[in-house]
Amino acid sequence: MRSYSPDLTPPWKKRSAPVPEVPAEPDLVVEEVSTGFCGAVIRCEKTAEGPTVTLEDRFSKHRVFPLVPGGFLLEGRVVTLVRPSAAAPGRAAGSARTASGSVAVPGARARVARAGRIYVEGRHDAELVEKVWGDDLRIEGVVVEYLGGIDDLPAIVTEFAPAPDARLGVLVDHLVPGSKESRIAASVTGADALVVGHPYIDVWEAVKPSSVGIAAWPRVPRGEDWKTGVCRALGWPQNTGAAWQHILSRVHSYKDLEPALLGRVEELIDFVTAGSDA
Repeated sequence: MRSYSPDLTPPWKKRSAPVPEVPAEPDLVVEEVSTGFCGAVIRCEKTAEGPTVTLEDRFSKHRVFPLVPGGFLLEGRVVTLVRPSAAAPGRAAGSARTASGSVAVPGARARVARAGRIYVEGRHDAELVEKVWGDDLRIEGVVVEYLGGIDDLPAIVTEFAPAPDARLGVLVDHLVPGSKESRIAASVTGADALVVGHPYIDVWEAVKPSSVGIAAWPRVPRGEDWKTGVCRALGWPQNTGAAWQHILSRVHSYKDLEPALLGRVEELIDFVTAGSDA
């Protein structure tokens, strides 16, 4: 008969090497070892029983766990979560960053809106751009509006009448060779209008899967509504509005977005603000 050791200590607790300590910074994704609960750090608190961490999983469910040594897995490695240290006293205000990574300008007022605009396809696109680039856009006086689709883009651009003092930038979803979107974008010409895009079917996909707490965005069969298919594949409730709010809540800075989107938004901001201040 095979003999079993009376020692029931899990193997991960028998390590001779010291377990690394990791600050429980917001949005750090970890797995609690005893329950397998995987989620992003929401907050750390000091309680009468000791420090705790609150995790949120991809279904927006919250669980509170004690910060015990070796109690979590980070990318498959056992770690000890510790409360993040407060910002060092005397930190220069000018070193603060906006969500887009730009240097923050303390006390800056929003500039009067330029005549130029940035158009995006839908409300979700606009909300994402506002969350990450909102501070920059207000300082630059750039307004972002959403169109509800780009089928009528050439007529919309004509009506806007771009000019050197009123440039128009347009962000398009799924701008890949041979797509309907690429053909529409190619029909817009003129030195004061710029149409750029990202390769993703929807702006949801421009959010890094790791930031949302998933391994990858699902593949949705052709002919099925993409957002509905994503919710189905991930086991989320069939409510795309609620799903988007969950996704958006996991975006805190440019680090949560794919480079293919980052570069295009920065390009549009530079284009629109290169015009005169009229």
